[in-house]
Amino acid sequence: MTQTNIPQRYATNPAQIPGMTTQDLRDTYLIPDVFVPGEIRLTYTHHDRIVLGGAVPAGGVLELGGYPEIRSDYFLEHREVGIINVGGTGTVTADGEVYTLVKGACLYLGRGIRSVSFADAADEESGAQFYLFSAPAHTAYPAALVSPGEGTVRELGDQLTSNRRTLNQYIHENGVKSCQIVMGVTELHPGSMWNTMPAHTHDRRTECYLYFDLPEDARVIHLMGEREETRHLVIADRQAVISPSWSLHSGVGTSSYTFIWAMAGENQAFDDMDAAPVTDLR
Repeated sequence: MTQTNIPQRYATNPAQIPGMTTQDLRDTYLIPDVFVPGEIRLTYTHHDRIVLGGAVPAGGVLELGGYPEIRSDYFLEHREVGIINVGGTGTVTADGEVYTLVKGACLYLGRGIRSVSFADAADEESGAQFYLFSAPAHTAYPAALVSPGEGTVRELGDQLTSNRRTLNQYIHENGVKSCQIVMGVTELHPGSMWNTMPAHTHDRRTECYLYFDLPEDARVIHLMGEREETRHLVIADRQAVISPSWSLHSGVGTSSYTFIWAMAGENQAFDDMDAAPVTDLR
């Protein structure tokens, strides 16, 4: 089933940053409307050919079909996808197999699965909101469901520097197997607002963030750009941002929050990064 077109974001390079206005930055890197009731809303970025977006069943059933931009008869013909639920309990049905995802659960679906659909759980009132992160895949890996807290858990940061956080790795080289997706959830502890500081870059991978569990009147100041030419985006709850391989990515909120981080590119080594010390930032 072929569906409507996916908006495209073309690849950019560091030399473009100095001449960009705030609106240019937002139009290029921010995805403001990820979750739309009753829709699957996707964005295609030419950075590592990633497709990301949201599916909100809103009491119905949504089917993930093919799209002209990916030139496939069905979505996962040449792709894989990581799915994390950030809403009420819901179900994902993949080639007849039904997976139940509570809030924070992660489902990996590999290349070759023809039919994927999304629905709310029968007894759930608040409604599921599925975040999707997809990348090209060269082979098929088994589907895998991971419940919250069952991934590789890492405690990072310190309350004294306002960045105490719990990182849960789901899809990675020592966890759920994939071709190139690396994906997980980081939850900031109460009183902590900084994520990923000191900042870093991933020269061989594109990373995307989805910020959620942020109060309606709160915002995250997301840092991006090169270390000597930084810029920022002001991001609200359940908005996503694209971070090219050359761009650092860090942020501070006006309250604590949770975010999904997901990467695709040349390797899956979580610690393959180039540090950007605070003293180097401009």
